[in-house]
Formats: sequence, structure tokens, C-alpha cells
Amino acid sequence: MERKYILFDLDGTLTDPMMGITKSVRYALNYYGINVDSLNDLLPYIGPPLRDSFKEFYGFDDDKANEAVNKYREYFATEGIFDNKVYEGIPECLQKLKDAGKILLVATSKPEKFAKQIIEYFDLDKYFDFIGGSEFNGREKKADVIKYVLKANHIDASKAIMVGDRRYDIIGAHENDLPCVGVLYGYGSLEELKGNRADYLADTIIELTSLLLEL
Repeated sequence: MERKYILFDLDGTLTDPMMGITKSVRYALNYYGINVDSLNDLLPYIGPPLRDSFKEFYGFDDDKANEAVNKYREYFATEGIFDNKVYEGIPECLQKLKDAGKILLVATSKPEKFAKQIIEYFDLDKYFDFIGGSEFNGREKKADVIKYVLKANHIDASKAIMVGDRRYDIIGAHENDLPCVGVLYGYGSLEELKGNRADYLADTIIELTSLLLEL
């Protein structure tokens, strides 16, 4: 059956958010007196829910992690949100998919409000029928975001596929009975994507485009 509906992750899949995210994390950590030597040390924050990352990497409890997320957003909302760039070849990829009759949607762990602002700022909104993200005090896990996007658009999972660069995309897709394409130009390693059973792999955006047109 044709996979007409394509759900795209945002960070590390459509855009490279490295500077904006890592600077925002550094701002939050500085609030607690934690100094970061290099922004590269904060790359693991790109992809997973922020709350989980603060707990995993710095041992924050729930309350402190929630506060840290709020500090992150304080910086991100005004400084970090557009410190970002669209991967070269993404607009051409999206256009080819739309021309082929594919329906494109965004499913991101980033708050929906921020996701919409970013997509619109980079003039990508013309390609997407729907932009779905997390909620500030609710829907957060990738599986829940994907479920929300499918339900809101009355999409049968058998007609959809997920595209992302981290294990959270694969796990979330599989929990919703969707196959997932793991892209290797983002922030997930080959080991991470294969280890979490990505159904397909794409090294480049050109490969991704060809693969999605065949499905």
C-alpha cells in the first residue's frame, strides 16, 4: 500500500538547530551555576524531550527539570528559535514529494508553537498540511505526538511513514504501527538507528527523496 502521508521530524531532519538549542541549554545550565566548556557537549539534547535530557545528563529531579525547561524556553523564545538553518536540499525534496501527490506533515517533540514559528520563518509552511508538536504542559513523548498527528488528520497508519534522525522517532513510529526512515545527515548515528530497527536508512536528502517517492 502506498505511503501517501509522510510525517517529518523537525530538528535534525528538516533543519539543523544546533546553535539555537545548545545555546538555550547552556543558558539554562548557567542558571544553576553549571558551566559548559563547549556547545558540542550539548549535542545529545537535540532530539529527545528536554525534560528527560536534564534528568538523564545532570541528574535533575522532576521539579528541577521542569524549571530548567522553563529557563531554556526563556532564552529560546527570543534568542535561540531562529538560530537555525534548513538543510540544503530540503525545499527541493519537499517540492518533489508534493508534486508526486504526497501529503506532508510535521511531528516534532518541540512545542507546537515554536515549531510553527520556525516552519513559517523558513518558508516551509507551504509544503505542509499540518504541523504537530508537543504541548508545554501535556503531550510530550514522540509516540504521543505521532498519535496526535495521525488522529487529528484521520490518517490510517497503514498509509503513513515517519522520517527522523533519532531513536525517539523510530520508537514513536513503531508504537503507532508506522515504519520509519532513519536519516543519517542529522544527529543520530548509524548504530543508534540500526539498533532501534529503523525500517529504512537514508544517508543523504537525495537518497531520502528517492526512497519516499518509491513508497
